[in-house]
Amino acid sequence: MARAFSIAELVIVAAIIGILAALVVPTLHNHSMEAKEAAAREDLQLLRGAIELYAARHAGVPPGYTDNNLSNEPTFERFQHQMTVEDRCLLQIPGNPFNNVSTVRIIGNEEAFPPEATGEAGWMYQPATKIIRVDWPGSDGHGIRYFDY
Repeated sequence: MARAFSIAELVIVAAIIGILAALVVPTLHNHSMEAKEAAAREDLQLLRGAIELYAARHAGVPPGYTDNNLSNEPTFERFQHQMTVEDRCLLQIPGNPFNNVSTVRIIGNEEAFPPEATGEAGWMYQPATKIIRVDWPGSDGHGIRYFDY
């Protein structure tokens, strides 16, 4: 005659599985955040290299300015077109790994760079200084703000 599992045995197995899951899930979450942090650093390195490449090809003028004229106000549309279509420094603007947004908030020539990230755009970029940063609040496991990568 076949013997079935009792309710007590099933409850014990379910409790063991729950305990193991509770131990594994935080570890997986930490690895997920570490991967996003590494991707953000790599994307910033890619963007910074592409900005420098564009500027080197255009007598030091960084991307974002219409007609490569520094007196024009820079825009995201010009930045994106110059980087991906005109000079093909990038195939596309990478998405911020934290919010999956690939837009770039352009900081104007006369504006000060914001002291904090808002998380509204993927990146913040000031053509006048060629500074580009991750637009994401918070800090990594080492206490470094994502905004300061």
